Amino acid sequence: MLKSYVAFDLETTGLSVEENCIIEFGALKVRDGAVADRFMTFVKPEEEITERITEITGITNAMTEDAPPIEQVMKAFVDFCGDDVLIGHNLLFDFSFAKKYAGRCGYPFEKKGIDTLKIARTVCTGVVSKSLGSLCDYYGIVNDQAHRAYHDALATAKLYQTLAHYYENGHEALFAPSPLIYKEKKVQPATPKQKAYLKELIKYHKIDFNEDMDAMTRSQMSKAIDKIILNHGLPARRRESRNDFAEG
Repeated sequence: MLKSYVAFDLETTGLSVEENCIIEFGALKVRDGAVADRFMTFVKPEEEITERITEITGITNAMTEDAPPIEQVMKAFVDFCGDDVLIGHNLLFDFSFAKKYAGRCGYPFEKKGIDTLKIARTVCTGVVSKSLGSLCDYYGIVNDQAHRAYHDALATAKLYQTLAHYYENGHEALFAPSPLIYKEKKVQPATPKQKAYLKELIKYHKIDFNEDMDAMTRSQMSKAIDKIILNHGLPARRRESRNDFAEG
């Protein structure tokens, strides 16, 4: 069992590493099997936190309003991790967000890691769901504040120690740290057809739209179009069909 590592978890505004952002970091530094240091902070988000994310995490826009920017938090987090192996549940998801912002802020973040979800999928054959919550319930690990970053990171560290205790012998390769790889996808710009349709919706519904359309990606513009249609409806002459405009 690895005795020294950093377990971490992030809360984000959504599942897309290309389009969504980090709203909370939680991490703990383990030395000789015990928690030696903690890292907990909100991040001022680059987009509004939706009601759905608030329902899941309990994090509101008001809670992050005065939080530090990602540039400040990212430097502190990279320094906190140092040269440690990272441990997480569905680790590549969280690492991808961290790696993206580390790169954008100019900080190197080449790491090795151990994914408790990957381990559980191999050894926990008796547990139907391999979610962090289900595995914690199965092994009696208490996590009173699930879906908050630090508490999920702590639960992951406990899960790792539990899985290593029961299953590491005979599965040494599964528990060995491996390089974490994430390459940011090329962002596709919005299409002229999308821009024209968005302008039509804004004009038709008399909406005050302050975003720079020329800087929006295809996905961002699609979301903006969908949001306007959801809240205001389609222009009368467009109600028969809009399939051509969702992704340009």
